[in-house]
Amino acid sequence: MERVSYELIKREKYTGARLGILHTPHGDVELPNFMPVATQGTVKTLSPKDLEEIGVQIIVSNTYHLHLRPGEDLIEKAGGLHRFMGFKGAILTDSGGYQIYSLADLRTLTENKIVFKSHVDGAPITFTPEKVVEIQAKLGSDIAMILDWPTPYPSTYKDARFHMDLTTQWANYAKSFRDSYLNNVSLFAIVQGGTYEDLRIEHAKMLVEMNFDGYAIGGLALGEPKIERDNILEKVTPFLPEEKTRYLMGVGYPDDILSAVIMGVDLFDCVLPTRNARTGTVFTTQGELTIRNAAYKEDFTPLDPECTCYTCRNFSRSYLRHLFNAGEILGPRLATLHSLHFFITLMESIRNAIRGDYLIEFREDFLKKYSSSKVVDNPG
Repeated sequence: MERVSYELIKREKYTGARLGILHTPHGDVELPNFMPVATQGTVKTLSPKDLEEIGVQIIVSNTYHLHLRPGEDLIEKAGGLHRFMGFKGAILTDSGGYQIYSLADLRTLTENKIVFKSHVDGAPITFTPEKVVEIQAKLGSDIAMILDWPTPYPSTYKDARFHMDLTTQWANYAKSFRDSYLNNVSLFAIVQGGTYEDLRIEHAKMLVEMNFDGYAIGGLALGEPKIERDNILEKVTPFLPEEKTRYLMGVGYPDDILSAVIMGVDLFDCVLPTRNARTGTVFTTQGELTIRNAAYKEDFTPLDPECTCYTCRNFSRSYLRHLFNAGEILGPRLATLHSLHFFITLMESIRNAIRGDYLIEFREDFLKKYSSSKVVDNPG
């Protein structure tokens, strides 16, 4: 399998935004783009056919969860994750680094190993930088991520440096292992350093010297104020290579995506559109809408009058509210389909704005409607 490559198409005239193509073994991904989260080899409630019809070009799955079940050896026997789950587009797999943060009570650090206590059955699971690359190779990922240690917010400078230094060490081990044994694996590094500018810049420079296939900015969207997040992105992005993909991990609100694109970020992922949809809150061009609310009992308009997705073409807010309140599984499915369509359409509009050099105007128009024309959301 060939390694991925980035092609710069153009830079937006008035901002740092970039129009590009990520060439992968499973098709080209137009950038900027958004990856729906398929943690366990599925985007919850949707089929691969749904994703294809929405226009999803790339998804993100999780190494830790797929290692637990069904296991990378079984997936490899099935012909890789693409064939196993029936998805034809590109797949990026996260390394399990986020679980070091989120499952803090279930893991210990021993030298260069992380030992998890499985949240499924309590069995010990050992992750090393090399093993994580090997697992992702067996999964057949188009893009593998290094094992990293995100820094929670707030944190001390000492802790942020410790996590950054450990991530650097792991990046070295991961790349050496890839270069020696699995040269066809595309490997992205992850910049850490908390909300400390000097650490972030230092880490970016070190990782760029190692010459990875792409670069992610991790450890954000973990509770820090938006102003601090944007400050880190503004400072760090210029130190990432022009000829490589830039991926911002875990950031997914539309205004945050727009800000990051303007600063030169190419790729995003977040559970927001799918997780929120399953509980009845969807994204629309007029803001977020909680469909369970009484205000929509006799509202026979679509979720979003400007949307062309299957849900909006065929069903009303009233019907969606009924499905959720009756506990019908079709409700979360239709809501998820709509919200993902919203994000994929947003990214297409952003690409068009970059192509036409009107991204600032697009952002202003989008946010004016999205922020100030909130859908009526009476919780009665």
